[in-house]
Amino acid sequence: MKRTRTCGKSRDVRVPGALGSCSPQRARPRGWAGHLGLRKGKLTLLCDAKTDGSFLVHHFLSFYLKANCKVCFVALVQSFSHYNIVGQKLGVSLTAARERGQLAVLEGLRSAVDVFFRPREQLHPLQFLREASAGDLQPLYAFVRDALEPVDGGEDAWRCPVLLVDDLSVLLSLGVGPVAVLDFVHYCRATVCREWKGNIVALVHDSGDAEDEESDVLLNGLSHQSHLILRAEGLATGFCKDVHGQLRILWRRPLQPTAHRDRSLTYQYKIQDKSVSFFAKGMSPAVL
Repeated sequence: MKRTRTCGKSRDVRVPGALGSCSPQRARPRGWAGHLGLRKGKLTLLCDAKTDGSFLVHHFLSFYLKANCKVCFVALVQSFSHYNIVGQKLGVSLTAARERGQLAVLEGLRSAVDVFFRPREQLHPLQFLREASAGDLQPLYAFVRDALEPVDGGEDAWRCPVLLVDDLSVLLSLGVGPVAVLDFVHYCRATVCREWKGNIVALVHDSGDAEDEESDVLLNGLSHQSHLILRAEGLATGFCKDVHGQLRILWRRPLQPTAHRDRSLTYQYKIQDKSVSFFAKGMSPAVL
């Protein structure tokens, strides 16, 4: 809950959670964080355009770990130590979560090297790097399935399985086609969301280049499959030390009539050391 001022009066505005510092108790009542914490079987798309949207990844990673969910984290951008350092600022230890079996991590930077130093018959999640045509993501899907598959006859220690990917655009840079990436997401949705009633959160980059057809195909395909879209955008006016960007929040309800299908909100934000402050457009504390 943030307090803003309008026409000389202050009012309470329900903002979409305190990103990066959201705990299961705070996220439960309302807002999109509470919405995700209560409803399962959803795909959340994170998108960044002309800015860095990694703060959204860190928020969801810490949020689901605090919510006692089993998390499979496909980290293709940064090292595990980087995510762990940020996670400690947000109140979670990725190392401890991995040791107790709550977190399974595919560290892309390290795995991209390891895949070339093992026998070809031993499949690797990033096996497509060794193939002539990089289009087969079945080993990556098998890694996700094995990491999140419920244990038969065991005690349900975790609330629900969660797949977090940072970020899918890297697969395009590695030579995988957008159709293959969409197929991978489709299979993960069928298994994680529909069969196991879990959630998927994936980051994708919007290059803004009209000639980048592969990026457009991936972004549009994921947007049609998503239940919630969080789009972080840079300011059109350029850099500002008090406002780092704006976040567009789009709830998609494909089963509703057209007039009530989608609902959207836009907030501006400022990234701080251990949290993110949100406020209505033009309501930054620096200008009030």
